[in-house]
Amino acid sequence: MATPPQNPTTTDAAAATDALRVADLPGRGRGLVAARNVREGEVLLSESPALLYPSTLASLRSYCAACFRSLPASPTPCASCRAAAFCSPSCAAASHPGLLCAALSHGAGAGLAAAAPTDAVQEPLLFLLSAYSLPDPTLRALLSLSSAPPPPPGAQDAATLHAAVAALAPAHMLPQGFSPDLTVALLAKDRGNSFAIMEPYHPGMSLELLKARAYAIYPRASLFNHDCLPNACHFDYPDRPGPGNTDIVVRALHDISEGREVCISYFAANWRYADRQRRLLEDYGFRCECDRCQVESLWKDDDDDNGEDGDDVMEDEGAEDGGDDGDDGMEDGEGDGGADGEDDFPHAYFFVRYLCDMEGCWGMLAPLPPLPNGELSNVFECNLCGKLRKEEDVIPGEGTSGMVH
Repeated sequence: MATPPQNPTTTDAAAATDALRVADLPGRGRGLVAARNVREGEVLLSESPALLYPSTLASLRSYCAACFRSLPASPTPCASCRAAAFCSPSCAAASHPGLLCAALSHGAGAGLAAAAPTDAVQEPLLFLLSAYSLPDPTLRALLSLSSAPPPPPGAQDAATLHAAVAALAPAHMLPQGFSPDLTVALLAKDRGNSFAIMEPYHPGMSLELLKARAYAIYPRASLFNHDCLPNACHFDYPDRPGPGNTDIVVRALHDISEGREVCISYFAANWRYADRQRRLLEDYGFRCECDRCQVESLWKDDDDDNGEDGDDVMEDEGAEDGGDDGDDGMEDGEGDGGADGEDDFPHAYFFVRYLCDMEGCWGMLAPLPPLPNGELSNVFECNLCGKLRKEEDVIPGEGTSGMVH
């Protein structure tokens, strides 16, 4: 009976430190490449967030304000603002961002709710209050990350958000250099580099409940470029016990040779071509020309039905330096001809092997890490619903059960 990895082992973490290196890639900016030959399932990166903040004010009613685990029946309220709560005394001692706490103290959060009446406004305002609470070295590190292109028309303007921060936060708590220009710069970092910590998917779960609990920025993980057929994917385990439940864990989908770029997908792999291109252009400023996009760009609109509409499942809000010509998601020859010989979609094998088939999930399957003796695990884990599938059950017609319990 297989069980999912609740924390990377010490060996996994040590191996992950030497698995990747930063490289300047022609036409793609900075990215991460394999520093050595990597085996399928290996943990490539395990990283704690430099910044962690709630996705909406509503999330503070359901999740710990420090670690974003689900709150117990009798949580510990924040002694300062009373609007946030914690899952344990240790999280209460760690507390949550100072400026956010101060803003929530205005009439138990009424001032913040009035300044940000909708989720679309709350997210960037919650980000700014949390980012401006960071120690100066961490804030500078955040500002060193790449920036997203200007927001689309209709987005909340930076001047209004800056004024809201100034009105909600005590002046003596604001950092030196607090200014409209700094607010604009920070918002660009948020759009281009934050990852969503998702509510785990459960069978029958409505799309309204499948949403982000929180957002996090991981400086090293932000260097992963995008590919529509990635060779790695990321996991988060928000409800696991012990420390590090908000760490990002990135695992290899298959063997990756030394020097090859390691890419993730910035959204669910089943998104349609038009949806992928629109999101990448709006949020990251580039059009993708990976192998998959080159094939799908030739399809008629009514043939582009390999997945759901965009924006509804498993969204990563961002990562740095999204590229436009990446890894094809498989080692040489792995996907030629597709699983069923479908010449019009030569990458069909990728979806058979790496896309979760649980109804409504559409998460990505990655092998569990190799065993301590070096043998492959031969078990795949979904990064959204958490279900496990045996190797022989990944390909239809091989095996029977399809799930590991």
